Amino acid sequence: MPTEQPSEFQTTQSGFVWGYLLDGAGNTQVVNASNLKAALQTIPENSNRNFLWLHFNLSQASTERWLSENTALPPEFFEALHIGSRSTRVEVIDDSLIAVVNDVLHGFSFDPSEISTLWLSVTPRIVISARRKPLKSVDRLRHAVSNGAKITSTVELLTHLLRDQADVLMGIVRDAVAKVDKIEDDLLAGRLNHKRENLGALRRVLVRLQRLMAPEPAALFRLLQRPPVWIPEDDLQDIRQSSEEFSAVLIDMASLQERIKLLQEEIAAMISEKSSGSLFTLTIVTVLALPINLVAGLFGMNVGGIPLAADESGFWVIVCVLAAITTTAIWLILRRGRDS
Repeated sequence: MPTEQPSEFQTTQSGFVWGYLLDGAGNTQVVNASNLKAALQTIPENSNRNFLWLHFNLSQASTERWLSENTALPPEFFEALHIGSRSTRVEVIDDSLIAVVNDVLHGFSFDPSEISTLWLSVTPRIVISARRKPLKSVDRLRHAVSNGAKITSTVELLTHLLRDQADVLMGIVRDAVAKVDKIEDDLLAGRLNHKRENLGALRRVLVRLQRLMAPEPAALFRLLQRPPVWIPEDDLQDIRQSSEEFSAVLIDMASLQERIKLLQEEIAAMISEKSSGSLFTLTIVTVLALPINLVAGLFGMNVGGIPLAADESGFWVIVCVLAAITTTAIWLILRRGRDS
């Protein structure tokens, strides 16, 4: 009897994106919508080496309800979906791990809106991941699994994801360093071109990334302190190494933020110096023009008794007096500038 194919409505109801049955030796079996429920029901009957990874799209309104009705996810998983704080964390709930991981979208362009969250439930036999937007790290993990990466346990799958996340974050740091280097070169060459605003936007994105992901090493450290009994020592060692790698990435990100801050301060100082120079020049011109304006105003009054009004050389006398006053003012200003 042919297997019944699910309708488009059924697929939409589950929000299922992809799934894999892994045997721990690099062999994978694709799980599709037609055998999704069967895979969930039969996984406990498989050998101890087999485990299941299912990935869901939470942007479908009915996905959460489908997961609640068809999986054994703990209530804490669904609570995590609605908690306002999206900081990275890993919690031990009974016999499972609940992980909240932050990641960036494909084609990340240093826009804060391109940072989103991935929720995971990890048990000895099943990994269920869910997201609202397509994320880069989990897609890298999917490619690794589909290409036959040897992943022997559910915790190793989680560790692989965390390493992919660190690699993506390191790529972001490298791109940010390249942008900062370009801005610094323009600064040294005297070409500002609104680079201060670019640095501000870049720093805001890095600060948000660090705020969301900085708790990850501490969360993994707490997990290492009191791990579930079903996690083998080899996987704990991988988690420890992943935590150290991620801490190094966060240190590089913090150093880059400090560098951006110093560049912003230097640009602000240069802008302030240019503004002060322009204001000083304007003040000098105003001071030098003050005698001319004052004399022109006085001699321009249409009243009697204006000096030298009947003298044929009166105009040149006034010009000579103003020239002498202006020359004296210029000499005093230049002398003060040399003394300072």
